[in-house]
Amino acid sequence: MKKMHYRELWCSSPRYWGGLSLLGFIILIGLGAAFYMEHSGHYVTGMSNQIVWGLPHVFAIFLIVAASGALNVASIGSVFGGPMYKPLGPFSSLLAIGLLAGGLMVLVLDLGRADRLIVAMTSYNFKSIFTWNIFLYSGFFVIVGAYLWTMLDRKVERFKRPVGFAAFFWRLALTTGTGSIFGFLVAREAYDAAVLAPMFIIMSFSYGLAFFILTLISAFWWSGRTLGDVRLAKLKNLLGVFVGSVMYFALVYYLTNLYITQHHGVERFILLEGGIYTIMLWVGQILVGGVIPLFLLYSPAFATSRTAVSTASLLVLIGGFFQLYVIVIGGQAYPMSLFPGKEVIQSAFFDGVVASYVPSLPEALLGFGGIAVSMTLVAVGARMLLVLPETLEDPTDECP
Repeated sequence: MKKMHYRELWCSSPRYWGGLSLLGFIILIGLGAAFYMEHSGHYVTGMSNQIVWGLPHVFAIFLIVAASGALNVASIGSVFGGPMYKPLGPFSSLLAIGLLAGGLMVLVLDLGRADRLIVAMTSYNFKSIFTWNIFLYSGFFVIVGAYLWTMLDRKVERFKRPVGFAAFFWRLALTTGTGSIFGFLVAREAYDAAVLAPMFIIMSFSYGLAFFILTLISAFWWSGRTLGDVRLAKLKNLLGVFVGSVMYFALVYYLTNLYITQHHGVERFILLEGGIYTIMLWVGQILVGGVIPLFLLYSPAFATSRTAVSTASLLVLIGGFFQLYVIVIGGQAYPMSLFPGKEVIQSAFFDGVVASYVPSLPEALLGFGGIAVSMTLVAVGARMLLVLPETLEDPTDECP
């Protein structure tokens, strides 16, 4: 393969500056929403004593999980030696950093008092997975930043493979830690499952690659560069594998819970009687985020359609968001069993009652602000750093 030449995303067209201005406007709205919630109190949100993790947490976890998966392209190229993916490694690393930064911004601003993060950073309880996540998130920035450095600077290029291995295993640990937040919560019947940790890993692969495909197509469109069909086809097929794997792990997760007698109630709630959560599961996660993308990615009728690939990637992200909403919000909505297997006298304080949650506008605006932060960091980073090849036209010196 011929040597790749990288160039900054130097674009003076209205497409770039118009997009950047729109992202900046969304960020300002998100910051205003966070300010409003912090000064008015969380009573202006849809959260309550029963639903303590609301829509901003869904956005935050969605971006954090996707950040881990976005690095997958770089890992395939430099760690596993995939020559078609190597030129995409720097942009993959930049996207991973941007997504994690956006997710953590939403997470911090949803604390009510963002200064309480200082307590989490100075007082450690190593029995808590939240404490471990402080190290996992900060370590991710350091390791992926070093990984990106080895891909951009020839003086340290010899360290690219070992740093790439470190980044690969670190991101697996990060996603495992995020999934374990729910897997270790035995008090919530919808969360109490060890399979959540590996399921979050494969979810990260799917969401991260969908983000990568959309941003890659957008970046090359913004700068008027050539993106060949061969690499896009490989990314498309890989996304299909990940989407199918997410559906498989979701099946294993629900079948495992159905096998456990004490979880039959929550499974009936999520799968059949959960109202909006049931609709989000079957229509949002399974149909929109699974069946339709697989059809678009593998149907011969759309084999060469970039619109189909972009649409499938967008639907994967929408379906993934619904999946996390069902896990995070639906898992809290189902009433806790305080004394499993025992018959108790119930009080009038929400005992045995499905909790109600209606997301508020400020929560949604904060979440979209986090996505805008991620995309802004990627757009500015691609303009300042040599992360995008001048061209990704199809190679002519390889066998098909």
